[in-house]
Parts: sequence; structure tokens; C-alpha cells
Amino acid sequence: MDTLLDAGLETTRWLQANYPQLTGFFTFISQLGLEEFYLVIIPFIYWSLDKRLGKHLAYIFLFTNSWNVVIKHAFRGPRPFWIDPNVELWHDVNYGIPSGHAQLATAVYLFLAAWFRKGWGWLLAITMVILMGLSRIYLGAHFIHDVIAGTLISIFILVGYYFWQRMYAPKFAKQILGYRLLVAILIPVIIALIYIIVRLIIGAPNMNVAWASYIPETELEAVQGVATALGSLLGAGIGLTLEGSRVRFRVEGSVWQRIGRFLVGIIVTVILWRGLSLIFPADPLWLAIPLRIFRYYITLLWVSFYAPMVFVRLKLATAEPEPQITMTPP
Repeated sequence: MDTLLDAGLETTRWLQANYPQLTGFFTFISQLGLEEFYLVIIPFIYWSLDKRLGKHLAYIFLFTNSWNVVIKHAFRGPRPFWIDPNVELWHDVNYGIPSGHAQLATAVYLFLAAWFRKGWGWLLAITMVILMGLSRIYLGAHFIHDVIAGTLISIFILVGYYFWQRMYAPKFAKQILGYRLLVAILIPVIIALIYIIVRLIIGAPNMNVAWASYIPETELEAVQGVATALGSLLGAGIGLTLEGSRVRFRVEGSVWQRIGRFLVGIIVTVILWRGLSLIFPADPLWLAIPLRIFRYYITLLWVSFYAPMVFVRLKLATAEPEPQITMTPP
């Protein structure tokens, strides 16, 4: 492990020393990998551009993010600037491996490339994945192996998604609503159980390391990150399932309807996200963590289900007619 850390740190030092003019560029690239950026763009796609694309992209993003925060806490890897503060060009309060920026960029951009199936789309997607990984190394936020791990995890998830769509999704879509809701609930519950088991196995963090001063704040951030991810995944899973059965809004409409949907949707999203954070206490932790899960659950439930319902009622969107059951005599 020391060899990997030393090699990664030397790579960051070399990049920063030889290409100081790229600091602004790579900072911009990393900003495109913030969760807040995705959580504006993906709802916009879902509400106003392409509902089906937005639905699949949202769940892939949240599912990938859930595994990222769980694995981060399981490995408790350091970041380059924890070892050498001089390379810190980007501050982040969380463990290192796997890189969340690299993992989410790989999932999102490769998913979009596969969705549109265009040569230029694949070129752009691969370029963005490479640039995102380089930005994390350059800025001293991640080691090389952090970036590789994040990329490989997302590729594994995308391959699993492909086989799910080809082999199981058509049958699953025909199941009753209760069964589909149960699966949407069980997925984050199973991830949570895995996380709890892993935490019991790994125990308390090792404080006899050079970066021990970062650990207390990072431990708290790790737990909060898991709560955020699982609450979001639960809310989106339930909301997307209910929307397809109870609302069935259409994304088509005038430019003003599409803009109106986004404005209404994002304003309420920010009110829920920020407002609940101001109301809910940060201590004690046994209360703050469940409330954090609820905060993100209700926010993503609004994004995926209640916002489309409001759009239909405000005439900002139309809805598909309810499926009719016809009885044909034998």
C-alpha cells in the first residue's frame, strides 16, 4: 500500500510542478463532478427533456453513489493531501478510495454514450471520464488507484444494468405494483445491512497513522454520506415506481411548459433540501442520522413522484391515459 501511495503522490507532485497553468481547468472539471451538479441536471432531463432517460439515469446515479460511500467507509483510504498538505488544491472531507468523482462520471457519461449510441458520444464520454480522473489526481484529491477503483466499480455496475435490462427488466415491469415497490425498498435496505455488517467487521479506525487528525471529521462525514445516499435511493426508487403507475406524466410540451416544470420542481427541491437541513438537529447522532435519511428520502420522493403529479395538476404536463383492461371471451 505504501508503494501505491508514494507513486500516486509523486504523480500529483509532478503534474502540479510541470503544468501549473492547468489548475483552473482541472478545478472546473472537478466541479462538473459534484453531486449538486448532477442533482440539477438529472431532474432537468427527467422533468423536461426525456423522461425515460432521466428515470434510468437517476437510478443508476443514485445506486452507484450508494456503493461508493459504503466502499469508501469500508476501506478508509487516505487522500494525497492528508499525507502532503502542499498538494492540496481541492478540499474534501471523506475517505479516498474509490474516487466518487471518477465513479459517478464513469457511470453517467458511459451510460449516456450507450443510450445514444453515437460515435461522437462515446468519444466525448471517454474523454470526460479521463479528464475527471486526471483532475482528481492533479488537484491532490485522489491517488491513481482511487480513480481506477471508482472507474472499475461503475463499469461493473453498468454491465450488471445491461444484463438486467436484457434478461429481467421486461418481466419485472409486468409485476404488480406492490412487488415492484417491495424491490425498490429492499435494494437500499440490503445495502444498509451490508454497510452495518462491514462496520462491525472493520471496527474502529486506526488512529496510529500519519493522517489521524483527519479521521474524526471524516468518520462523521462517512456516516452522513451513507445516510444521504440510502435515503436518496429509497425516495427515488419508490417515487419512480409510483410515478409509472399513478401519474405517468408526459415530458412533451411547449418550451415554456418545460421551463415551468423545471423552475417549479427545482425551487421546491431546494426548499425541501435546504429547509429541512435548517430544521433538523445535527445532534445527537442517533436522531440526526434517521432525520437525514428522511430529509433526502422526501426530497427525492418529491423529485421523482410528487413533482410530476404537481406538473399535471398545474397543466405544465399531460398524463398518459390509464391502461384499459379488456375482457375477451374465449
